Amino acid sequence: MTAVSAKSPRLTATTQAPARPATGEIPGLYWVVGALLVLAPLFCSHFVLLQILGWAMILGMIALSLMFLAGYGGMVSLVQLTIAGIAGYLTAILGTSAVSGISLNWPWWLAVPVAMLVAVVFGTLVGALAVRTAGIYTIMITLAIAAAFFYFVQQNYAVFNGFTGFNNLIPPVFLGVDWHNPIAFYYLILSCAALAYLAVLYVARTPFGLALQGVRDNARRMAALGFSVTAHRIAAYSVASLIAAVAGVLLVWLNAQVSPGTVAVGPAIDILIIAVVGGIGHPIGAFIGALIYVILRTFALDALVAVGLSGERFQLLIGLGFLIIVFGSPDGLLGLWTKLQNRSQRGILPDREVSR
Repeated sequence: MTAVSAKSPRLTATTQAPARPATGEIPGLYWVVGALLVLAPLFCSHFVLLQILGWAMILGMIALSLMFLAGYGGMVSLVQLTIAGIAGYLTAILGTSAVSGISLNWPWWLAVPVAMLVAVVFGTLVGALAVRTAGIYTIMITLAIAAAFFYFVQQNYAVFNGFTGFNNLIPPVFLGVDWHNPIAFYYLILSCAALAYLAVLYVARTPFGLALQGVRDNARRMAALGFSVTAHRIAAYSVASLIAAVAGVLLVWLNAQVSPGTVAVGPAIDILIIAVVGGIGHPIGAFIGALIYVILRTFALDALVAVGLSGERFQLLIGLGFLIIVFGSPDGLLGLWTKLQNRSQRGILPDREVSR
């Protein structure tokens, strides 16, 4: 199957773009990793479950929403963490927190869906503005919106409680399960991450996903075929916003708090780095990049302090790692894996087979 491009006369079953660009992964590896994640509570501490694996999967979901826009739609957005932050803030404002003077104490089953809905609407409106630009202009517009929201919540005390934010945000008890329990909450995060990953793969195979990839490859050709380029791009922002909103709710439950630091400009850019480092050409790359980021974030600070360097050097470490990976492979770690696999295959095949 080939991607829809200027060479494709029309969008048919024989011209469908692959939902998963070739990355050279071993299919059986997915089952192994999945089994290890399901069995992780048997051999991992609560710290590893939530502060390493759980945090990585939540950041991976936010990076996945960016990957969906960039990988399948050709649009780079730096507002995905802001969308997640809006869902988190509204969960605190509409639900229950330690800031009783602001929180409205709605039941969670009402507060969470409304928070996610508002976040998706916000993301869609941002998309409606951003899709009218391209390239660096899209990046600058979404970055400006992310920065504006950060300063707004930091200075607003009546609704967002300013610099302090909200704390004591804990998962609810539902279906007889206390989701505040570390193991139960870990499985909740794992389930949401798996559903988000599978949803992206499914959407990429639908007529909408195929048309979106066609718009990415040749917008003029798709418009000539009768597709609404703007509508498909805005709809892509809506899909991505839903994934980011779910991750935002999980993030505030994991940290039990939300503050302006959650939606700062630095972390918003980190989401882009996570997606690029992992490999922006495939959904799994978002989670790979997030895991590497979390491990460095958790342990690199201690290592820097141990050798007498300031913890602020962490961002320098992240930047250097980003440059090394990008220079080695524009497709991130998945691209490096593909190169290594191709080299190994060329080394095994006879010379005449390689020449063919």
